[in-house]
Amino acid sequence: MRQRRMRGFSLIEMMSVLGIVIIVSSISVMTLQPELKASRVTNAYNTSLMVFRQARDLAVAQRQVYYVNIQHNTTPPDTMQIVQGATGTVVNTFQMPEDLGYIIVSGIPTGAANAPDGFGAGAVAIDFDQGVSGGNKTVVYFQPDGSAQDVNGNINNGVLYVARTNDVYSSHAITIWGATGRLRGWRLVNNAGTPYWRQM
Repeated sequence: MRQRRMRGFSLIEMMSVLGIVIIVSSISVMTLQPELKASRVTNAYNTSLMVFRQARDLAVAQRQVYYVNIQHNTTPPDTMQIVQGATGTVVNTFQMPEDLGYIIVSGIPTGAANAPDGFGAGAVAIDFDQGVSGGNKTVVYFQPDGSAQDVNGNINNGVLYVARTNDVYSSHAITIWGATGRLRGWRLVNNAGTPYWRQM
């Protein structure tokens, strides 16, 4: 009888294929790291923008005051809360990823002429109540007409910065025009070595 020949892979062939797979996987992971970090920043920015939009939409739809309370905590994570103005009931709480926060990173453009929508000077991360004294720079009250006011009923213009520590080009910003409640998003970009804010 003719003996059947054994078919399959030798141990050396399997080890070679496994080695190639490990090398390709390692290269892929290293290549994807910057993209994953950028994606986390974008998601944190989008979440913060969504919180403002949701509070404004609730105020208009329910004809009640809702406010957003922004908290930069000494230990991560930073948080945003949507609160019903009349009852003080917290509707939603959103947490930032621990490697991101409401912070100013050294190197962003400073001065009123360079800040997003000219709000502030790029020195304070949560900077509402522009041009008004006696309010609270970390709270924005959305009115039933969609406008944004401070705790004293003044029009509340301002800006919120989102970034990763020590990563200047991770910086994003959200501005609010108090008279209309209009929201604008911004991203810091590199123009031949010069950082500037570009509207998203």
